[in-house]
Amino acid sequence: MIAACGLGALIGVLLGLLGSGGSILAVPALLYGAGMPLSAAIPSSLVVVGASAATGLLPRLRSGLIQWRIAGVVGLVGGLAAFGGAAVNRLLPPTAVLVGFAAVMAAAGVRMLRGGAASGAAGCYRPDGRVRWRSCAPRSAATGAGVGFLTGLFGVGGGFLIVPALVLLLGLSMEMAVATSLVVIALNSAAGFLAHAPTGDLDYPVVGMFTAAAVAGSLGAARFGRRLPADRLRRWFAYLVLLVAAAVATQALLFPHLADH
Repeated sequence: MIAACGLGALIGVLLGLLGSGGSILAVPALLYGAGMPLSAAIPSSLVVVGASAATGLLPRLRSGLIQWRIAGVVGLVGGLAAFGGAAVNRLLPPTAVLVGFAAVMAAAGVRMLRGGAASGAAGCYRPDGRVRWRSCAPRSAATGAGVGFLTGLFGVGGGFLIVPALVLLLGLSMEMAVATSLVVIALNSAAGFLAHAPTGDLDYPVVGMFTAAAVAGSLGAARFGRRLPADRLRRWFAYLVLLVAAAVATQALLFPHLADH
């Protein structure tokens, strides 16, 4: 229980300082730090990710930055795709899931090292501010399908994929993309949890403590995050993600029995 609180607070601090990308460490933390089997770590991480995203969404509700219709399309398609990802997860051995997850972590770390994405030319908006739904709807659906599938397969919220997709593919500003992504992450996490919950034997007290600590850590860190150099924080976090990815892949390949104890 103490380990769950400490690790949850650490994940929350990372979320508060760096945004949703910090949630990618939730599965390894629950798997190796809290001693959960992979079948329980994935749905448990979705509880943590979803609650953290919902917490981060609250202060943005009246900001005018959330693009609700785009979030609805991406989130609805993503929620359905999460069930497909969960179904594939149940067909794969834990070693394959962990190696794939390590690859996703490595890709996220590399993207963070390469820096934030600039707004793309293929935007969803007309000069008068109206959405070009004929071209925007297919891209929104494709974005939701890809991120939702990964959510169900690996138990990640997908913020490290959603934000650049919203910027580059849909033409949202970075501020709009971050706010809108929180809606999508919350929806995808809820769908992924429902898809995994029937097969996972969850330790609800540990999950509750982990989630509460993550939310508290996120809220506390967010108050100080603006005072710290964001680029340096993101760079060091990227190194941490790459290190954890290497450790997860090594463990999965050399000690596969530890994934489902």
